[in-house]
Amino acid sequence: MTLAATAPVHADVREFLGRNRQLLIDGEWVDSASGRTFPTYDPATGEKLTEVAHGQAEDVHRAVAAARRAFEDGPWARMKPNQREQLIWRVGDLLTAKAEIFGQLEALDNGKSAGIAQVVDTGWAADVFRYYAGWSTKIEGSTVDVSMPFAPEGSQFHAYTLREPVGVCGQIVPWNFPLLMTAWKIAPAIAAGNTVVLKPAEQTPLTALLLGELFEEAGFPPGVVNIVTGYGDAGAAIAAHDDVDKVAFTGSTEVGKLIVDAARGNLKKVSLELGGKSPNVVFADADLDIAVPGSLNAWLFNHGQCCVAGTRLYVEDTIFEEFTHAVADAASQVKIGPGLDPSTQLGPMVSQEQFDRVSRYLSEGIADGARALTGGKRWGDEGYFIEPTVFVDCKPESSIVREEIFGPVVAALPFSAEHGVAAVANDSEYGLAAGIWTRDISKAHRTARQLKAGSVWINQYNGFDTAMPFGGFKQSGWGRELGAEAIGLYTQTKSVNVAL
Repeated sequence: MTLAATAPVHADVREFLGRNRQLLIDGEWVDSASGRTFPTYDPATGEKLTEVAHGQAEDVHRAVAAARRAFEDGPWARMKPNQREQLIWRVGDLLTAKAEIFGQLEALDNGKSAGIAQVVDTGWAADVFRYYAGWSTKIEGSTVDVSMPFAPEGSQFHAYTLREPVGVCGQIVPWNFPLLMTAWKIAPAIAAGNTVVLKPAEQTPLTALLLGELFEEAGFPPGVVNIVTGYGDAGAAIAAHDDVDKVAFTGSTEVGKLIVDAARGNLKKVSLELGGKSPNVVFADADLDIAVPGSLNAWLFNHGQCCVAGTRLYVEDTIFEEFTHAVADAASQVKIGPGLDPSTQLGPMVSQEQFDRVSRYLSEGIADGARALTGGKRWGDEGYFIEPTVFVDCKPESSIVREEIFGPVVAALPFSAEHGVAAVANDSEYGLAAGIWTRDISKAHRTARQLKAGSVWINQYNGFDTAMPFGGFKQSGWGRELGAEAIGLYTQTKSVNVAL
């Protein structure tokens, strides 16, 4: 491991990176069955951070077997809801206590600002665990006054429903919010009484592994949470495993379709949070003092590596030139640098592969006739940095308008009040999120109804809350995470009818 001498790296982070990381299976840290490892890199420098166990199908099988034992026979199966609640809440408290460590580790592995990772990623992850800790004691069935029309006259019945855990849950999380997406997956699953086999993204496995240590410290029984690091073949093994009852995936739409295919074998339950190409709509009557920085945040947050990023910027034609130049000017002043620099606002792409992908889209956009008001190329000569880029003169059919880039790139297009914006905003295979900026609250609500998106934010962007369900329309996914609806992903209903 090589770190800049001036980097203020916490001693616990250095210690964590100082030894190869293993798999968590049945409460033990173990090597992969093959003994193989793979490196994880700092995207700000391209230098190796540490080696991680290379889990494959055999390791997935071991982890699933451990999760099955814990679900069927272990103390977890007999634990009272309030005992689960206390354990899950403890994880939230431990995250809060170690927020600086998690923030720095996320910055090194993912490239994002350590300060943002400490406050947003780690702070929110702690909130997610506390929120779902409370749900452990609030999962309820109902009684049903059944008619039973074909039963003998005078018969009486007592009928009710139970909401029960689905069982062993395979969970596959992405590299853009490694810790946070892990929290979104694990917290509701274990609150409902399930057990978990988690596969972090191979680009960013480290905070999930550190979180595994917190489950041990909190006192979770062996096998409740298992973590297998590896590549796509490990994820495929989870999705296809006949003893996995449910698979939850966050990532690209292309891989989501493969997950669905793999899950057919035992018809396991599937939830998917997939890609997006979200419209951000700015009307001429918007308050530009909030709409300009808000629209910048819509596509630059997390370096543009965000599934909800508002990368199709639709601006009413009467203010199009003024607004796009204001956004471009603001983008050109963003401070670019490594995540451990406290002044950094925009970090690197997560990997060489992602850097190459975004660079290709920059070239395609220019080849299709788009003009960059700012950016359009690499920044610096080290690491995977891309300049924030504002494209205008975009063709609606071009790749920078149609496809998910997953980088700091926005395509701006004008619309007219006469023709409206809903049709062009909805002209996408995706439907994850959307933004609306206007002083006219009636117009805002009308437009929100017209937009085909799972989340619509008015006079703000990235308006998340743990209690608000999140998910997509169309090819942006199946099901909803967060809020009460996430509990539905991890429970199933049993009907019981008793003849008295």
